[in-house]
Amino acid sequence: MVLFNVSRVETAPFDGQKPGTSGLRKKVKVFKQPNYLENFVQSTFNALTPQKVRGATLVVSGDGRYFSKDAIQIIIKMAAGNGVRRVWVGQNGLLSTPAVSAVIRERVGVDGSRATGAFILTASHNPGGPNEDFGIKYNMENGGPAPEGITDKIYESTKTINEYLTADLPDVDITAIGVTSFGGPDGQFDVEVFDSASDYVKLMKSIFDFESIQKLLSSPKFTFCYDALHGVAGAYAKRIFVEELGAQESSLMNCVPKEDFGGGHPDPNLTYAKELVARMGLGKSNSEVEPPEFGAAADGDADRNMILGKRFFVTPSDSVSIIAANAVDAIPYFSAGLKGVARSMPTSSGLDIVAKNLNLKFFEVPTGWKFFGNLMDAGLCSICGEESFGTGSDHIREKDGIWAVLAWLSILAFKNKENLGGGELVTVEDIVRNHWATYGRHYYTRYDYENVDAGAAKELMAYLVKLQSSLAEVNEIVSGIRSDVSKVVHADEFEYKDPIDGSISKHQGIRCLFEDGSRLVFRLSGTGSEGATIRLYIEQYEKDPSKTGRDSQDALAPLVAVALGLSKMQEFTGRSAPTVIT
Repeated sequence: MVLFNVSRVETAPFDGQKPGTSGLRKKVKVFKQPNYLENFVQSTFNALTPQKVRGATLVVSGDGRYFSKDAIQIIIKMAAGNGVRRVWVGQNGLLSTPAVSAVIRERVGVDGSRATGAFILTASHNPGGPNEDFGIKYNMENGGPAPEGITDKIYESTKTINEYLTADLPDVDITAIGVTSFGGPDGQFDVEVFDSASDYVKLMKSIFDFESIQKLLSSPKFTFCYDALHGVAGAYAKRIFVEELGAQESSLMNCVPKEDFGGGHPDPNLTYAKELVARMGLGKSNSEVEPPEFGAAADGDADRNMILGKRFFVTPSDSVSIIAANAVDAIPYFSAGLKGVARSMPTSSGLDIVAKNLNLKFFEVPTGWKFFGNLMDAGLCSICGEESFGTGSDHIREKDGIWAVLAWLSILAFKNKENLGGGELVTVEDIVRNHWATYGRHYYTRYDYENVDAGAAKELMAYLVKLQSSLAEVNEIVSGIRSDVSKVVHADEFEYKDPIDGSISKHQGIRCLFEDGSRLVFRLSGTGSEGATIRLYIEQYEKDPSKTGRDSQDALAPLVAVALGLSKMQEFTGRSAPTVIT
């Protein structure tokens, strides 16, 4: 057994190490500065109680992006230096964010140990590579992201830190499954490398009826494709879709994880998932090849998803509403009923109407999965979602992209259980249009203005905060832009009081609620690595079944004009168009 010593290394604070909604995200060159990562990791250890560090079991893995392998070795050494008993690493350093949550909640180590937390190395849907983004976040013993009380303590520590602890360990081989043991001042320290997919696959098989999905995928009527965008989802796709469910390997796209995501942008939307969009018949080229019936994509760390039918896009807001409306019938895990549902504030209010119709508890929370986690831990929420392509349930405490795909395949299998031998296939588009006929349609889009000057973004939001205090002024501006838009009946800056822990989250975005059920939302995003991102959410509600089949752009055009004029978007930002429209 290799013996090690612990060193205290002098350091000095770095500005701006404040974790956002999903941890700390910066450019790789920032993280590669001497002591930058070390300061944040030590500050995290400082923010935790001693019993969650000394003698604890921690998971350290991520989406495999550039700098991950170096970061894993640094964190292993620091964990040993801080008295951690053992570190679990997914083989090759790969674990999806939902798989990390599952490992914390479900996995038992070779010595009977269980994890008490995790460092997840990911910048989620942001690009990777030497000149791109890196990120790190800490998840707690429930498998969910650290709450604001902990992230605030981390940030405070980063402002005063003057030393960090590390051990003089050799690098650990994270390519081979097994346990490497060391001896130090506090006794034995183990690094266990384990199979990245086994625990997660086992959990998925306990939730879904894999046999019914297998029948669907084996039907000659049904065709399927899945695009991992060269992210960590590729480590799970072959195991689940091919080996467990019998899909053809040719149905998998970009499923080899790469440090730079193949040079692409691992964000599963219509702008960045170009190859999948074209294959599903939604691109500009009119290919003679018939598109598959169902397609899906993941982001870099596999917590986000995009769902597509043949020549048909399912908005994330519609997706969570449809999953909630069909879960009890189609997914065994929910057969006893749903405890409740929740959505982030910017997500369309389609889920609200499903909840009302099904007499379910309903919650509207700020953006950030930790708010859903509190509700789930209290037994109040079964299914939840965000418009930013995140959907999940209380099986873990993170959004889960592959879970969402399996949920859709379960619904398709249930709807087609009598049709696979003969009869018309019930398609993704059929399911969505039937949902609209029942609950109404929430025409929905999001405009992202990325890397905006931070000062200009704050000025725009300050202007809207001031404006929303006078409904009369808001409506005067609205009617001056478009006379065919409904009246604004409520405007506010969204604030949330957590019903579980009583914490209050302020400044969560500006809402304008219209008399006909439509909405505008403006908020600053915390997921970028530089500059500011302004997000504008536009939602037009239509309950007349004869009008739910309109072109989305046409239906939203009046509200888009109102949103841009009301916010003075071009005047404040200098942008004549958004960076991305989803």
